[in-house]
Amino acid sequence: MHGIPLPEDLLESEKFPNPLFTPSTKAEQGAHDAPLSADEIVTVLDTARAFKAVGERAIKKVPALRGKTVINLFVEPSTRTRISFELCEQRLSADIINFSAEASSLKKGETLKDTARNLEALNADFIVIRHSASGSPHFLSRVLNSSIINAGDGAHEHPTQGLLDTFTMKEHLGSLKGRKVVILGDILFSRVARSNIHALVKMGAAVTLVGPSTLVPHWFTELGVSVSHDLRSALADAEVVMLLRIQHERQSSGHFPSLGEYTSMFGLNQTRAGWLNPKAIIMHPGPINRGVEIDSELADGEHSVILEQVSNGIAIRMAVLFLCAGGQPESVQWSE
Repeated sequence: MHGIPLPEDLLESEKFPNPLFTPSTKAEQGAHDAPLSADEIVTVLDTARAFKAVGERAIKKVPALRGKTVINLFVEPSTRTRISFELCEQRLSADIINFSAEASSLKKGETLKDTARNLEALNADFIVIRHSASGSPHFLSRVLNSSIINAGDGAHEHPTQGLLDTFTMKEHLGSLKGRKVVILGDILFSRVARSNIHALVKMGAAVTLVGPSTLVPHWFTELGVSVSHDLRSALADAEVVMLLRIQHERQSSGHFPSLGEYTSMFGLNQTRAGWLNPKAIIMHPGPINRGVEIDSELADGEHSVILEQVSNGIAIRMAVLFLCAGGQPESVQWSE
């Protein structure tokens, strides 16, 4: 957690776990306070594959969460992730409450803990939280009995994004063992990068982080990845390149002279795309800054799987909610 300030009111130390999700009972939570193992990741991906098949049917709704209540506690702006979670909750037949921070008691000085405990008192079974403070989901998992699902916490983690990205790569590449994956852009402030690193390293991929030295410090190698500031050598024969936007909202000071200079040195254009493996896929978690980290022709081109990532997010999030509710992967079979 180098270089990322953590709120003292939320965390007792920097060494808090990175749970992808926490189950509903305190007894179970202890076994899930560390990142998922490779086998557990495979379980989520296999379950998501079954839910993707459900999503391709004429009738996409299943009764898996009938009678369960999900509260979407989004305290930070979101479009894709919030809508994705809402849609998957509807398809699972859950009762849904969308929380608006702007119209809540948080604006009156209420703490996150008190807000969440009041929501739990309404018999919420799941709380899906997005918050600007790193560690917020883990904090809530310590004080609540509801299942807590991390929809993004500050610059720390975005677990379901990492899972859906891994799922998308496996659909195109099969096994990820030894596959060359490049993550290019603002790594320092990216929760997406951290979650992808956790998942991809567990799956055996050879991950290289690329960007300016101010945004890709060498200490990231402690996570089992390579770090490079030479774009051409990093992209050479890469089978996946994931572009990340510059996280202006999380930066307290300039980490490069200008967007124009960043684009000239690290933006993915047609020439640089030619350095990739001819069958390489191009990924981006969104939102895209066209003409900055990636040219429009590439974002919309035949190698782009950006919209596939969005679609796969539904299946992954359905799988996570289903597994949090105690569902078994082999039971994802419903007639139309």
